[in-house]
Amino acid sequence: MNREVTELWSDAIGAAGQVVRYGHWGRPVLAFPSEAGSAWDFENNGIVAAIADLLDAGRLKLYCVGSHDARSWSNHSVDLEERARRHGDYEAWIIDAVVPWIRADCGAANTSAADTSAADTSAADAAAPIEIVTVGCSLGAFHAANFALKRADLFPLALCFSGNYDPTSWNGWGERGLAAYFNNPMDYVGHLHGDHLAWLRERVSLLLVCGQGEWEDTTGSLPSTKQFAALLASQQIRHELDLWGHDVPHDWPSWRAQMVRHLPRFC
Repeated sequence: MNREVTELWSDAIGAAGQVVRYGHWGRPVLAFPSEAGSAWDFENNGIVAAIADLLDAGRLKLYCVGSHDARSWSNHSVDLEERARRHGDYEAWIIDAVVPWIRADCGAANTSAADTSAADTSAADAAAPIEIVTVGCSLGAFHAANFALKRADLFPLALCFSGNYDPTSWNGWGERGLAAYFNNPMDYVGHLHGDHLAWLRERVSLLLVCGQGEWEDTTGSLPSTKQFAALLASQQIRHELDLWGHDVPHDWPSWRAQMVRHLPRFC
């Protein structure tokens, strides 16, 4: 299997973040790990091996990034608003460094495989920018959904596994300001209206998957997934809710099976 590791600098964070790419061709999928995880978590927990047939067939290219959670959302020594501000640094890295790198990587790979001219490739890129799917597990599911809803121009599809979509429930304390509000889908989605809401209804789609077994309740993932689906429905934003059985826990083996079920539908 084709694999490449790169380090991308972030001015916002003041450090380089790691991206591991798997595959040689296909729809780009940006993968966020579970809480405070690394860019290697999808490989170390069997996800990459489980979807190897899709990667080898050129149906998708998987881009795994590390998290910034230890400094932002998982840092309980600072209040919720500061955590959200620090998440903004991570968001800047994803948008300003990771997305351009994915687009360049996909453009270069597609050009080589299709044997097209540089002029033809430039025209095609200008006419149809490369769209990226987000996917994530646990806290990574929050990232997948939040990025898609805030930047549906870049990420029109989010696949979210066992997410909790309300940061105020993550041992949050302190006053909430604009940074916390605009990074809480359970807050801002309910207030979407007008042309922007109409555009999102046409543009974005979310898949919400959750088990009903061990730890899905204690992490808040099961109730949050149900509440988030209801909120999306109230705003008529395209989504799908897929609840697995009471024997399906909040853990990597569950997410591995769920991705094997769902990824082929979109790639």
